[in-house]
Amino acid sequence: MTEQANRITIAILALGGQGGGVLAEWIQHVARSEGWLAQGTSVPGVAQRTGSTVYYVELARDDGTGRLPVMAQMPMPGDVDIVIASELMETGRALLRGFSTANRTTLIGSTHRIYAIGEKQAMGDGRGSGERILEAAHERSKRFIGFDMEAATDRSGSVISAIMFGALAGSDALPFPTESFRAAIEHSGIAVKSNFAGFDEGFAAAQQPVAMPVETQTPVPAPTTAEGRRLAARVEAELPAIAREAALRGVARLIDWQDHGYAALYLDRLAAIRALDFAPFTLTAETARHLALWMSYEDTIRVADIKTRAGRTDKIRSEVKAQPEQLMGVTEFMHPRFQEICETLPKGLGRWLLNSDLAQRLVGRFFAKGRHVETTSLRWFAALRLVAAMRGMRPRSLRYAEEQERIENWLALASEQALHDRDRAIEIIRCQRLIKGYGDTFERGLGNFNRIVAHHQAKDLPAAEIARLRELALADEGCSQLNEALSA
Repeated sequence: MTEQANRITIAILALGGQGGGVLAEWIQHVARSEGWLAQGTSVPGVAQRTGSTVYYVELARDDGTGRLPVMAQMPMPGDVDIVIASELMETGRALLRGFSTANRTTLIGSTHRIYAIGEKQAMGDGRGSGERILEAAHERSKRFIGFDMEAATDRSGSVISAIMFGALAGSDALPFPTESFRAAIEHSGIAVKSNFAGFDEGFAAAQQPVAMPVETQTPVPAPTTAEGRRLAARVEAELPAIAREAALRGVARLIDWQDHGYAALYLDRLAAIRALDFAPFTLTAETARHLALWMSYEDTIRVADIKTRAGRTDKIRSEVKAQPEQLMGVTEFMHPRFQEICETLPKGLGRWLLNSDLAQRLVGRFFAKGRHVETTSLRWFAALRLVAAMRGMRPRSLRYAEEQERIENWLALASEQALHDRDRAIEIIRCQRLIKGYGDTFERGLGNFNRIVAHHQAKDLPAAEIARLRELALADEGCSQLNEALSA
């Protein structure tokens, strides 16, 4: 085939479970119904939700000679006419692979994000830059069509594959009438009504300028009890305006994590910092946020509580589009360590078990490996609810005692610094960013926190150096940059 118009190449990048294969089948059905030859292949990703599958569709016009063209098995850089990506980072991967070419490729991509495991595991802010991807999308395509496909899916009650199919039809990148696209959906015979709704949503969005997702701020929780209203009144009376929103969110978070008494302790600690602060009250505002985060540390009780909440099950059902009459099972990987089990027990018992070689040999072996747990089964759901019900015992646990001691030492150090150098006190408070997660992630972050604090206490570091060391600790999981800086 010598004429480009007689051959059209399409690359589809979609995450597992997003219907990329269905989209590829629809496109082939449209082409064949219009008398074109069509071939589809796919290269599967690593796993659902972590890897992307690349579907490749090649279309060729029948030239009437009876000779069949030789079609490629996968997209090649510089030889793709249409790229469809189901998520912003998938658009970025298509650009990195060279699938999208300026003056040739119609690039259709969603502007919403589904964060990768690597982004979530980063010690600091590991998110990829969406702005750079959008800039490259405009530069490296003949035409870029971008909008929030996830929001369009929610509005239409459909699936993202139907949204992408509608956007493809609306782009006019294929020489086929809209009726043929709709006929492909009808021919499949599966969820035709909802797929039509998604198709129409995507078709309309393709006619509009590039649109980013609308960021919505979660409203500040309003107290629903007399005790909650009393705590909210304390926030208004005792704290400066710049710190009130963070403090109200912190109160709500700690009531949910433990109880009203624990939230009152949070305000007591915050008031002590406020007494040392002055306008513009940056120290108080930073403490309001970081103190709430540290006081609501992740432990086995919290994890079990979150995994068995009705709201979480409803969210998963919504994500997988489960119908009311459908049964849903959720299997998760869980690996509680022997140390974490001991930390959930009363302080004396937990510390004795941790220090007992016999206990570690006899009991520790049961927690040496992780396991797949069906949290929607009666057995495991009941077990997790039992762990979650231990919340009332949490203040007597070993982990609670250890964390409260760490928090008090951290606040005492910040308070001491606030008397002489408020900027140093602020940077010490911000070092709480290193404390996150549980298991190895928590231990690594706590270790870095302790090393920076110890270095400061030995060298009396200025605020800028504390901030620099903190950012180095957040820069990479292996902490190589922090190690080098401390060694120097």
